[in-house]
Amino acid sequence: MAAINLALIGLIALLHFYFLYLEMFAWTTRAPKVFKTIPPEMFKPTKVLAANQGLYNGFLAAGLVWSLLIGNPAWQEHVAVFFLACVAIAGIYGAFTASKKIFIVQALPALIVLLLIWVL
Repeated sequence: MAAINLALIGLIALLHFYFLYLEMFAWTTRAPKVFKTIPPEMFKPTKVLAANQGLYNGFLAAGLVWSLLIGNPAWQEHVAVFFLACVAIAGIYGAFTASKKIFIVQALPALIVLLLIWVL
């Protein structure tokens, strides 16, 4: 896989580890400054739900990191494509159900890397 693709996959993984951090550990402290469309009084009662969502973002990040560690180029690409597709689908669903911004932040980067994997 091209070095640029590997670097971008790493960046997407870091982004999802950041989501994990915000949703699991900083939901009532840092997250209100990031998720400005959520009313401030909603962060405490939704802390457990956000933590669950953060765990899923952690699984996506872990899968992307795993793809970077695979030695076989074909399998590396297959695993990366699978987890990038999962990220893209989650971002598209989030854009339809929560905020259009989720498409830009989550789905679009994954779709770009999927396109790059296909053309490079």
